[in-house]
Amino acid sequence: MSIGIAIVYNLGTNIFWGEISYVTKALSAVLQLGVTMDYSIFLWHSYKAEKANNPTDKYDAMAHAIGNSITSVMGSSLTTVAGFISLCFMSFTLGLDLGIVMAKGVVIGVICCVTVLPSMILLFDKALERTSHKQLLPKFTIVTKFVTKHYIILAVLFALIWVPATIGYTRTEVYYDLAGTLPKGLPSIMANDKLDETFEMGSTHIILVDSHMKTSDMDRMLSEIKEVDGVKNVLGLIALLGPTIPKEILPESLTGEVANDRYEMMMIGSEYAVATDEVNDQCDALVDIVKRYDAAGMVIGEASCTKDLISITNHDFQTVSIVSIGVIFLLILLVFKSISLPVILVAVIEFAIFINMGIPYYTKTTLPFIASIVIGTIQLGATVDYAILMTNKYKDARYEGKDKKEAVFSAHSQSIQSVIVSALSFFAATFGVGLYSNIDMISALCMLMARGALISMAVVLLVLPSMFLIFDGLICHTSMGFRKKREKEDRAVGELQNS
Repeated sequence: MSIGIAIVYNLGTNIFWGEISYVTKALSAVLQLGVTMDYSIFLWHSYKAEKANNPTDKYDAMAHAIGNSITSVMGSSLTTVAGFISLCFMSFTLGLDLGIVMAKGVVIGVICCVTVLPSMILLFDKALERTSHKQLLPKFTIVTKFVTKHYIILAVLFALIWVPATIGYTRTEVYYDLAGTLPKGLPSIMANDKLDETFEMGSTHIILVDSHMKTSDMDRMLSEIKEVDGVKNVLGLIALLGPTIPKEILPESLTGEVANDRYEMMMIGSEYAVATDEVNDQCDALVDIVKRYDAAGMVIGEASCTKDLISITNHDFQTVSIVSIGVIFLLILLVFKSISLPVILVAVIEFAIFINMGIPYYTKTTLPFIASIVIGTIQLGATVDYAILMTNKYKDARYEGKDKKEAVFSAHSQSIQSVIVSALSFFAATFGVGLYSNIDMISALCMLMARGALISMAVVLLVLPSMFLIFDGLICHTSMGFRKKREKEDRAVGELQNS
C-alpha cells in the first residue's frame, strides 16, 4: 500500500510534464515497485530490531528505525537515481521521458518510505504482530561455505564465461521497426500484412521539393529515381502528366492536394520493408538524387525515420553506457573512498549485464532496439545495490579485525537473504508484466529486467566474494576504513614502546 501510494504520486505528478510515452506509463509502475521495495524492507527490518530492544515504546523504536534506515535508503537510492538520470542523455526522447519519470519515482518512493510507511506500520502494529510468522527463507550457510571455500574455481568460471558473454552481448540482433512491436491482431497491422501479401507492398517514401522547380529538372529527377534499385512506382503531378503538359492548366482543387507555393509532394513505392539494409541504401540513393536538384529537398516517411533512428540509437547506446558507468563509478568511489572497489563492483554488475544481453544471441532472439540502450543502465543502477550491501558488510568485518576469509564469510552470510529477497521482488514486479503484455517492446523489456535481476543476484552472491578474497590486499591498501583495528592498536603500542 505504501509503495502503491508512491506510485500514484509519481504518476499524478506527470501532469506537470504534460505528456508521457505509453512505454513509460506501462513500465513506470512495475519499475518503481521493483526498485523501491528494498527501502521498505530496510525500514521494516530496522523497526523489528529496535522493537526487540525496546518492546514497550513502539514510537521510540520507529524513531530510531527511521534514523538508522534513512542513511542506507538514501545511499542505496543514489545509484538507482543515477542510472535513470543517465537515460536523460539520450537524444531519442523516450530516454528523457523514462529517465525523469523513474528518477522522480525513486525520490518519491524514498520520501514515502520514511513518512507514509512508518505511519502505516504504527497504525497496523497489532495486526502485524498477530499475522507474523516464522522466517521462511533458510540461512543459506551451505552456500556461504561453498563460496568462501571454492572462490578460486568461481573466479576462473567468471573469467571463462566472460568470453561467450561478451560475444553474445556484441552480436545480439535488434530490430528498429516500431510497428513490429505491436500485436499482430490489431486491425492496422492485419491490414498492412494483407497489403504486403496481396500487393507485395514494402515501404513508401514521400519526397518534398521546391514547387517552383523547372519541369525539365523535375522530369530528369524522377527518371533517375525510377532507376534506383527497389523502386516500384512514382506518383506525382509530373509523373502523371509528363513534361509536355503544364501543370498550371490543372484546377487548384486537384493540384492543391500535392503542391502549394513552397513544396510539391511525390510518393515513391518501394519493394523493400522498413528497417532493412536494402531500404536504408535506397533512402541514401534517393536523398543523393533529390539534393542534386534541390538542396532543401527532403525524403521522408517511415523508412527514412527508422534509418535516422538507427543512427541516433547507436550514438545513444554509447552515451548512456559511458554516463551511467561513469556516474555510478564516481558514487561508489565517494561512498567507499576507494580506488579499487568501484572497478570491482562495476565490473561484476557489467558481467551480469553482458550475460543477460548475450543470452538472446544464443537463443536466436531479436530484441527491440530500445532494449539494448536502457536495460544495461537500469540493471546497473537497480542491482549494484546488492554489491554495495555486501561490500559494506565486508568493510565492517575487516575493520573489526577479522581476516579476509572470516570477513567475506560474515558479509556473505549477513547479505544473502537481503539480496535474494530484493532480487526476487524485482523479478516478481517485472516478470508478470513481461508475460501479460502483448506489445513486444514492453514484454521484452520486462523479461530482460526480470532475468537481469536473477543474474545479478547470482553474480553478486557467487562472484563478488571471490573478488574480495583475491583482491583483499589491494582493496585494503587502496580504500579507507578497511584497516584492522588490531593493526592500528599494534602500531600504536609499537610507537609507544619505541618512544
